[in-house]
Amino acid sequence: MDDFILRAIIAGLLVVLVSGPLGCVVVWRRMAYFGDTLAHSALLGTALGIMFDVDPVISVIFLGAVFSVMLVVMQRNPQLGNDALLGIIAHGALAFGLVLLAMMQNRGMRVDLMSYLFGDILAVTNTELLWMAVLVLLVMASLSYLWKSLLSIAVHEELARSEGIAVDRVRLSFMILMALVVAVAMKVVGILLITALLIIPAASARRFSASPQAMAFISILFGMVAVVSGLFVSMQWDSPAGPSIVVAAVVLFFVTRFKFSSM
Repeated sequence: MDDFILRAIIAGLLVVLVSGPLGCVVVWRRMAYFGDTLAHSALLGTALGIMFDVDPVISVIFLGAVFSVMLVVMQRNPQLGNDALLGIIAHGALAFGLVLLAMMQNRGMRVDLMSYLFGDILAVTNTELLWMAVLVLLVMASLSYLWKSLLSIAVHEELARSEGIAVDRVRLSFMILMALVVAVAMKVVGILLITALLIIPAASARRFSASPQAMAFISILFGMVAVVSGLFVSMQWDSPAGPSIVVAAVVLFFVTRFKFSSM
């Protein structure tokens, strides 16, 4: 097996280790639109990173954290519905990012926009793998610490408050973890498809799960199957790797849904 394929498989498996459990929380709390908001903001973070000669991973994490804090503050005094607020931030960040990248290209700076939008998993380097491993370990450790609180909030937010859980702090921590995952997954499936990698394996796992922990574990397994299958399809038919992974996840979702619903 070629080294670049092995690195791609490892990168994909690292991402699903954290996107599976986080995706379950996203599904439970119906936060898919929030995932889109952070994903779209990643393009602006990437553009700012390139402009100021900073590693895009760092700039994406920083901007994701800024947007997370801003959302928590704005949700305390809502003058708009959450969906409208998220829509404004998501599409505003995406538009600003595209404008900045276009301006840099017009000045002669080479920017591979397609690799940011749809991922470039086959070009993952050893250094990027090390970055991913460190961030994944950080997210896994933080998620294990917050897991019980996240479950309580997902079941009933007001009851969680009455039990002494710092709901706003836990919500902000979860948003920052999402920003970290977006930074990690950006190389694998791209900015436009990150949310799909979060919610599709989790949605597939839901019908097979007897507990939240089981759902998180099964979603990781489904995500791994999607990564390996998508990369296999990409190599066989020369299709883009990131979208192929998402297509594999979608096919797995419908196969499990229709096959097991008919049994």
